[in-house]
Amino acid sequence: MLSSQQQIIGRILHWLGTEQSVWLCTILKTWGSSPRPVGAMMACTSSGDLVGSISGGCIEEDFLEQLQSKQLKQRFHNKGNLPLVMQYGVTVEEQARLKLPCGGQLHVLLELIEPTKMNKRMFVRLRNALERHTSISRIVDLASGMISTAYESRNEAVVIQDNRMSHSLSPMYRLLLLGAGDVAKYVAEIAVALEYDVTLCDPRPNYLDNWEVEGVEKTSRLPDDVVRERFSNPYSGVIALAHDPRVDDMALMEALKTDAFYVGAMGSERTSAARRRRLPELGLSSKEIELLHAPIGFEIESKTPAEIAISIMAEITAKKHRARETLCHI
Repeated sequence: MLSSQQQIIGRILHWLGTEQSVWLCTILKTWGSSPRPVGAMMACTSSGDLVGSISGGCIEEDFLEQLQSKQLKQRFHNKGNLPLVMQYGVTVEEQARLKLPCGGQLHVLLELIEPTKMNKRMFVRLRNALERHTSISRIVDLASGMISTAYESRNEAVVIQDNRMSHSLSPMYRLLLLGAGDVAKYVAEIAVALEYDVTLCDPRPNYLDNWEVEGVEKTSRLPDDVVRERFSNPYSGVIALAHDPRVDDMALMEALKTDAFYVGAMGSERTSAARRRRLPELGLSSKEIELLHAPIGFEIESKTPAEIAISIMAEITAKKHRARETLCHI
């Protein structure tokens, strides 16, 4: 599974590889209610092939109409083929025509990416960084249209300064779920919808046989090995849901020593207290044990698997955004 950013970068690379020029739109600013956030992208070819989104669909339709009628190419030509800032929803009439929410406005940077060797190299670098779970920014010189990259992480998705745009691209976040049960199934479904790369691990014989969620990798390998190899960076989370110390504790003893943005274990207050008493026996320090979220999830007074999963993913989402802000200020 790929994040939306990876899908767009990958498709752009494919089009450039077939020697097609690519129109790339990036949201720079929003006012009022807007369907998509700052930094959202859309790319298309002159023939109308499209990937990504900058609205609920109406701006995309308007963009394609202008492209086919040659209006867009003329506007771009008049500006010397340099990046162009397009404004949508400035007037009430335009908001109504584009079906934008009340008061909604978008400023969008439009670029024409030609299939040059330099541009191809830039997008290969972007793709490779995201695949390695490394933060990277796409830098656009607004005066010349030149593209470069920088290995940096910013709190803001888009920053415009000194006549250049810096667009921060984040790696896809990963989640490792321990224990093939009902809660894990709902957690996995929600996490996939939220664009996490999800893996379910359960080394117990037969537990994986009837557990299936589309888009989720399954493994019966030892949990500590899986954590060590793939879930030890700041873009990874580990969630123990097995209710079996042989599975949960094996993953936790490794995960709590890593830079994972979230490590949690499901269970009651009593179970969580017992787990904290066990963990020092596995070689964990008190400082490392303090990083454990247990019991996991926001308190919503529910015992059904689906609602428990909602509370877990709500807490993880909040933690992820706080962790991202921390990363951006390092």
